[in-house]
Amino acid sequence: MKITIIHGQSHQGSTCHIARSLARKLGGEITEFFLPRDFGEFCVGCTACFAVSETKCPHYAKLSPITQALDDADVIILASPVYVYHATGAMKAFLDHYGWRWMVHRPEPKMFSKQAVCISTAAGAGMKSTNRDMADSMFFWGIAKTYRYGVAVMETSWKRVSRKKRYKIDRQLSMLAWQIRKDYGRAKPSLKTKLFFHAMRLMQKCGWNQADTDYWKTQGWSGKKRPW
Repeated sequence: MKITIIHGQSHQGSTCHIARSLARKLGGEITEFFLPRDFGEFCVGCTACFAVSETKCPHYAKLSPITQALDDADVIILASPVYVYHATGAMKAFLDHYGWRWMVHRPEPKMFSKQAVCISTAAGAGMKSTNRDMADSMFFWGIAKTYRYGVAVMETSWKRVSRKKRYKIDRQLSMLAWQIRKDYGRAKPSLKTKLFFHAMRLMQKCGWNQADTDYWKTQGWSGKKRPW
C-alpha cells in the first residue's frame, strides 16, 4: 500500500502525529509533504490550466512531485489543524492548484479507485468545517471513498495531550485503519459520484471548453467507457 500525506502546516504538532499514526497503522510506503515548506505558491488566477493545459500553470514544475505522489498513492491523507474554523491557508492554496482536476474539467482516472482521509485537530472546535474544506476537493477529484476524522485535543501541543485522550485517539485510528485496509483494492465510487460524473459527461458533450472536451473524448468517457 502506498500512502501520501499532505500536511497543511510545516510544524509537527497534533495533526501531524495523528496523520502519521494512521499511516503507520495502514502499513506500506509513506510519502510526506509539508505545506508551505514543500509547496507554498498561491494560484495567480491565470486560468491557463482550465483553458489550455495544467502544464501552463506557472507553478506546474514545482507542484509535479506532489502530483506524482498523489497519483501513485492508494490512500491520500490530507491533514490540517483548525485555523479560524477552516483549513490552513497553505492547504487551501495547495488545493486551489488542482481546480483543473475537478470532474467539471479533467479528472484523473486513477482517483476513482483511491481512498482518502481528511484529518483535522483543534484545541476546541472547528474540525467539521475544516474537514469539509478538504473533503470537497476529494469528492470533486472523484476519490472513491473519503473518511473524515476530527478531534478536539484540548491542547495546543501534542506533548501536553492527556494520556486518556491519546489512548482514545489510538483506538479510533485503529478502527479507521481497519476499515481502509478492508476496502484496499476494492474501493468504488459512490452513487453520488457516479451521478455527478454523468452530469459532467453530458455537459462535456456540449463542448463548452475545448481543452476539457478533448480530454473526455480521449479518455473515452464521452462514449460508454468509465474510469471505474
